[in-house]
Amino acid sequence: MSAQRPGGGHRGGGRRDLPDTADTEALGRELAADLRAGDLVILDGPLGAGKTALTRGIGAGLGVVGRVSSPTFIIARQHAPGADGGPGMVHVDAYRLADANGTATLDDLDALDLDTDLADSVVVVEWGEGVAERLTDEHLLVRLRRDDETETRHAVWEWVSTT
Repeated sequence: MSAQRPGGGHRGGGRRDLPDTADTEALGRELAADLRAGDLVILDGPLGAGKTALTRGIGAGLGVVGRVSSPTFIIARQHAPGADGGPGMVHVDAYRLADANGTATLDDLDALDLDTDLADSVVVVEWGEGVAERLTDEHLLVRLRRDDETETRHAVWEWVSTT
């Protein structure tokens, strides 16, 4: 089921097998075609599932400046908009913000001031499920999994309303 997007168009969902990293990045580029400033993307999946590769693809699709890599040790990395004047991107790794139960805490996420960044950027949050949703009324949730036997990754995505 897809939601009507302000200004027309639809935000759908889907599922795809991702045999290699190039496929994961290509999916990110495709998803970026429907993203605009103010959108929140939450990536869920275990280590090695392809969250950063998908974010690289989103960044390429948005045309942002700079190399997209895991922000694990700096928590959040900002990427300026490209020459076409599209949105910038803020890439957040909420893994290190986790409490003893493995859940990112609201206070730590608030300290990043992401709701301010949403005005002119797409915000992509790895490990943000259960916390980051409250930043917007609607977000794109992408669940990534890896088949242990074949190393093939699988993505399932949908737009989720939090209102």
